[in-house]
Amino acid sequence: MTATIVTETRAEAVADVSGLSVVYRSGKRDVPVLRDVSLRLGAGEALAVVGESGCGKSTLASALVGFLRSGSRVTAGSVRIAGEDILATSAQRVRTLRREQIGFVPQNAGHSLTPSMRVGAQVVEVLRTIRGLDKATARAEAIRLFGQVRLPEPEALVDRYPHQLSGGQQQRVAIALALAGRPRLLVLDEPTTGLDVVTKASVLALFRRLRAELGIALIMVSHDLGAVAAVCERIAVMYAGRVVETGDTETTFRRPSHPYTRGLLSSVPRLAAPGLPAGMPGSVADAHELAGCAFASRCPFAQPYCVDGGAPELVPVPAETSARSSACLRVSEVLAAPAWESAVRPRGRRERGEPLLQVSGLTVDYRRRPDPHTGPTVSDVDLVVHRGEVVALVGESGSGKSTIAWTLAGLRRPTSGQVTLVDRTVPGQAAPADLTLPAARRDPAVRRQVQLIFQNATTALNPRRTVGDAISRPLRLRGLRRDAARAARDRALTDVGLEHNHADRLPAHLSGGQQQRVGIARAIAAGPTLVLADEVVSALDVSVQSSVLRLLDDLREEHHLGYLFISHDLAVVRGIADRVVVLYLGRVCEEGPVERVFGEINHPYTRLLVTSVLATEPGVHNPTSAADEEPESAPPAAGCPFRRRCPHRVESVCDQQTPPWQELGGGHRIRCHVPVADLKVRL
Repeated sequence: MTATIVTETRAEAVADVSGLSVVYRSGKRDVPVLRDVSLRLGAGEALAVVGESGCGKSTLASALVGFLRSGSRVTAGSVRIAGEDILATSAQRVRTLRREQIGFVPQNAGHSLTPSMRVGAQVVEVLRTIRGLDKATARAEAIRLFGQVRLPEPEALVDRYPHQLSGGQQQRVAIALALAGRPRLLVLDEPTTGLDVVTKASVLALFRRLRAELGIALIMVSHDLGAVAAVCERIAVMYAGRVVETGDTETTFRRPSHPYTRGLLSSVPRLAAPGLPAGMPGSVADAHELAGCAFASRCPFAQPYCVDGGAPELVPVPAETSARSSACLRVSEVLAAPAWESAVRPRGRRERGEPLLQVSGLTVDYRRRPDPHTGPTVSDVDLVVHRGEVVALVGESGSGKSTIAWTLAGLRRPTSGQVTLVDRTVPGQAAPADLTLPAARRDPAVRRQVQLIFQNATTALNPRRTVGDAISRPLRLRGLRRDAARAARDRALTDVGLEHNHADRLPAHLSGGQQQRVGIARAIAAGPTLVLADEVVSALDVSVQSSVLRLLDDLREEHHLGYLFISHDLAVVRGIADRVVVLYLGRVCEEGPVERVFGEINHPYTRLLVTSVLATEPGVHNPTSAADEEPESAPPAAGCPFRRRCPHRVESVCDQQTPPWQELGGGHRIRCHVPVADLKVRL
């Protein structure tokens, strides 16, 4: 029996997937990736497809645009776009359907844009090819599209290259490219991955507006359940290639009918929760030879017949007024169970040690020549990280967070300031080590003490080298003998929860979560005291993210590490950090203990960040309109950098004078011209 995810209307479907099954060839066997998946979507409707990595979400998105990777094969079913099966027609007709009916926004917009072409030229090329516009008309239409997706100064931005744009701006260019052909269906594959909270709220507001104004149907593949709650009225939950639950989003989030959905929701970090989510055990099983429910080994409701019986079918949920379906043999028990809660692992008491990293007046200037209208990328930043402490850097894209981390790692040269590392556990290092030196000029002992975990583990690992080489080779370059490096490698793999046999695998043979664990293992294998974690969980699904965060916290406690933790996700920061430093255009505008910064919102920019956070809880209203204006492309030369967007700006003061620090006690302070007492009243 095949259950179809139907929309509220029975009008002609824009997209109609019926009983789709897809396999990938692996060695001498076919591995099922999609199993009997069906869905139907009408004009102007929005459906979310959610689940962990490896559940088949991206394969479904690829099938909707008529593109399946080499080695894959459709064994059953169809994908009809505007009534025509896109998987059973000619290649020429597929290209026509893509041009006329489908817009696709890939997960990594930066990789999808041609780096050697100006972004405007890329949109003009699409407009001239698909809609037959002349060059001048196409350029005018490209500028109009850039304005529609809320890109700042579109007349100037069309002449920039992709590398000159922020991640959020690149994502909006990709959306403009998808809209250029005036599609009826927009397929979004993880469209908010890596975006800061303000840009994410703005992009999601854009999707809502496109549905209302243009009647575009949306299918959004995402692990961001907050984004799903903000945009999509219906949801399909996938596990091991099957749809295991469908229904309207609000009801599904309030009363999930499948244990897997409960587990996903319990893995989501929340801004109001003082700790890390407990998450759910295990990982997606290889369902190739499983006779029963693929989720049974991780399910708290499982019984022996769940393992031994056949795979549960997707059937209507009993006694439900809304159109909901669930593939669970114990759906009645699941619905009768107490309401799911976001279980939180208590933070416990953290023992903060002596100061480890001390940064004073750090300035990084990327300008090639002096400019009286702009200032340095990072200016006059002070911060301290103690042993056993997690200090988080937060702010929008372009706030200078990664620039600071790469400077501390020795990959960027500071213009001025003092950066020192004090680690008295290292023999002979009683004096502070100078971290303003590039990595190549640092003492080998100092290089071992400071390790950087990169944001994208996939691109940070050499695809031609095994996991073991990725971890042990840097150790051998630092002077360790082969046996010692291998022992350190095995200890690091054990610390991150991977078997020693993972050392013989290539990165492509690992899941995204496993690749990120390898990146962490490579960092801790050297025995560091300071770890720079740059957006290490932004691309992970919620359950893997939860396990990686708990791993980082365990390693911090076990080895008494200091972390400088960079993240766009404020809920993640709320769960793992001890102190928070809020950056805007390379300037610190607020800092203090995490409870104070998120509990008493004092700076207008911090308030903008917090109010842009998306929630999954029923009854919590997500932002419904586009966020405030984009930040400037470069910091101003003088005054408060946030003044243009600030609702409390003081004319002739904020634009000329640097804001003073206001001490609030307990290590909490803000940088603002408006007195705190007045600011609290206005907020």
